[in-house]
Amino acid sequence: MLLTIRDLSKSFPGTKALDSVDFDLAAGEVHALLGENGAGKSTLIKCLTGAYRRDEGDIRLDGEPISPGSTAEAQSLGIGTVYQEVNLLDNLTVAKNLTFGREPRRFGLIDGRAQRAEARRMLEGYGLDIDVGRDLGSYSVAIRQIVAIARAVELSGKILILDEPTASLDAAETRMLFDVVRGLRDRGLGIVFVSHFLDQVFELTDRVTVLRNGAKIVTEKTAELDRVALIRHMLGRELEEVEAEQGADHTRSEARRTVVDFKGYGRDGLVDPFDLTVREGEVIGLAGLLGSGRTETAELMFGIRAAQRGEAKVDGEPVSLTSPREAIAAGFGFAPEERKTDGIVADLSVRENIILALQARRGWAKPVPRAEQARLAETYIKRLDIRTSDAEKAVGELSGGNQQKVVLARWLAMNPRFLILDEPTRGVDVGAHAEILRLIGEITEGGMSVLVISSELDELVAASDRIIVVRDRAHVAELSGVEITSGAIVTAIAAPDAGKVA
Repeated sequence: MLLTIRDLSKSFPGTKALDSVDFDLAAGEVHALLGENGAGKSTLIKCLTGAYRRDEGDIRLDGEPISPGSTAEAQSLGIGTVYQEVNLLDNLTVAKNLTFGREPRRFGLIDGRAQRAEARRMLEGYGLDIDVGRDLGSYSVAIRQIVAIARAVELSGKILILDEPTASLDAAETRMLFDVVRGLRDRGLGIVFVSHFLDQVFELTDRVTVLRNGAKIVTEKTAELDRVALIRHMLGRELEEVEAEQGADHTRSEARRTVVDFKGYGRDGLVDPFDLTVREGEVIGLAGLLGSGRTETAELMFGIRAAQRGEAKVDGEPVSLTSPREAIAAGFGFAPEERKTDGIVADLSVRENIILALQARRGWAKPVPRAEQARLAETYIKRLDIRTSDAEKAVGELSGGNQQKVVLARWLAMNPRFLILDEPTRGVDVGAHAEILRLIGEITEGGMSVLVISSELDELVAASDRIIVVRDRAHVAELSGVEITSGAIVTAIAAPDAGKVA
């Protein structure tokens, strides 16, 4: 076995990121490393490549124990990594990128001719016929990925880690990359392939390892792995069907009037065009694996990414949603998944965080009076049971669950027509989880429409009037009424894509 990892553990304050994980990689193998957000994939890779120091465990390369203290040391041992965002310099030529740090010299000066010849040699066998004297940034993402692979293989040469390499590629570019990966496998490299595209995993890889909550769940040969079983391993439950009476009445929204309507709405490389009608007081669940296009759909609706095609209407009238400002003006709200980086402003007080969206809709020329700010803050601190000593406490000092409630309070204070919640219960304790779900039911009873994105399928089944299933950046199924079960969601996620990469 080329690489053997045993009992690998790594902890951070309050979190066990890896818990006694085992992992093997053979020479001449493409091994998929899968798992949802927080599963431990990135931590394992960083421990292997020297970005993190492991707490416990044994890593062996060619049977010899290793303990890289930096990415440079890992490269010298034969371990290279290529990320989705290519970590090369677009303003330098291909040749300079490929030979950076070890440029051929003549009489003490860089020998440009020899440098270009060396670059062409490095690209031999990758199927690229390009001008290595051109800036790297002038080429497509796929070519930049292959150049990054060529450099990593030259510097390392034993193990290649590909972290979401196809996330920004179209089908033709993905085929090109796959040809390169297969060629490297045939040369005897061990390749770790991290991807959220299951069709690509089944097409390219030899074995699959699934991590969940920092622990290894299973390693199996890809050819012997059932798609539904794989998704169950990733999501972490047997996914028994949840009875409708646990939560929402799945038929209640049919008679309600349309508030928001998207027709043919989409953006190339982000989300395929979709139709979606949102009715008054309706909860729509958005289900899919991490990277399927769930968050991208939300960002498109809220104007964080501008749609390239299609139309959006509110109350039957066309609206422009090319920016969050326009979305807020149309009566939309958005509580993002990454609350610490995209949701709260940690140094501002609870009060200041709560009034941000209302102030943005009014415009900065019409400040919300301080007395009104205080009243709103106290109202939502009580209504949502936000645990804080007072409204002037910095929101960054609150627990994760209370920070999430502050983000919700911000949008409720604005009273939006349509509220988008991306993973609203992730990382909160059981009590806060229940309160947030109760709140969703309460606000929809008042007529507000809600889109909920969640990895918790039972949560979606219990709360949603309809569920949209997203796979590989496309809306592939809509479930309503008695169709809304965890099993039906998993089946829709697992259905093979007819357009898979050959």
